[in-house]
Amino acid sequence: MMRALWTAGTGMAAQQANMDVISNNLANVNTTGFKKSRTDFADLMYQTLRQPGASSGPDTQVPSGIQMGHGVRQVATQKIFTQGSYQSTGNSLDMLIEGDGFFQVTMPDGTISYTRDGSFKKDSQGRIVTSDGYPLEPQITIPDNATELSVSSDGIITVAIPGQTAPQELGQLQIVRFINPAGLSSIGRNLYQETAASGTPTAGNPGDDGAGTITQKYLEMSNVQVVEEMVNMIVAQRAYEINSKAIQTSDEMLGQVAGLKR
Repeated sequence: MMRALWTAGTGMAAQQANMDVISNNLANVNTTGFKKSRTDFADLMYQTLRQPGASSGPDTQVPSGIQMGHGVRQVATQKIFTQGSYQSTGNSLDMLIEGDGFFQVTMPDGTISYTRDGSFKKDSQGRIVTSDGYPLEPQITIPDNATELSVSSDGIITVAIPGQTAPQELGQLQIVRFINPAGLSSIGRNLYQETAASGTPTAGNPGDDGAGTITQKYLEMSNVQVVEEMVNMIVAQRAYEINSKAIQTSDEMLGQVAGLKR
């Protein structure tokens, strides 16, 4: 069987995986805080028929060898954590991280997850929570009689209380950073979890030691660029087509060999 059939087959499988990633990016073009992914590929092993530099005579060497590749494989889907565009909402519970870092969220099992989605709400207990009801960490509760909520750029949350001249401070938001945010594990719901590849989280106040600052009444939108993803989709489609053409050509060559007569 011709090696080209199997090699081109790996190319088609790789481009199918590429299309899956592109489709997910496009599907989340309006998802708050979403970070696009990129597919990385690597070539497969090579069969060495002649080693480069092998001796071809008493005092001569071959300048290049003969190596036959066996195709391509998907090696990574890397998250690209560039800043998304800003959207003004006018909602006092909407927060945007301008720069590096993540909000902390307490999961139902008590573990901590991380998100760039700052579209927070208030639950029945007055806690600031995500759209799925997961409370912000450290937990902040808004009094029932609060009339105005304010979040400073360094994460201090204050509210106005009727009868009090000075604002009441409720707490301090913290921003968590990772050495390798691309190593975080995506678990859906705009949430990430720590892994061995991401490194341990470093918590701090917004604006300290290079951490991002907080902008209230704004949301960070997806960093997916539709035009860029459409171009990537066209490239993937053409690569898929050319690999299928290689399979078709190899099949025709085999057919000609099988039809040879004396």
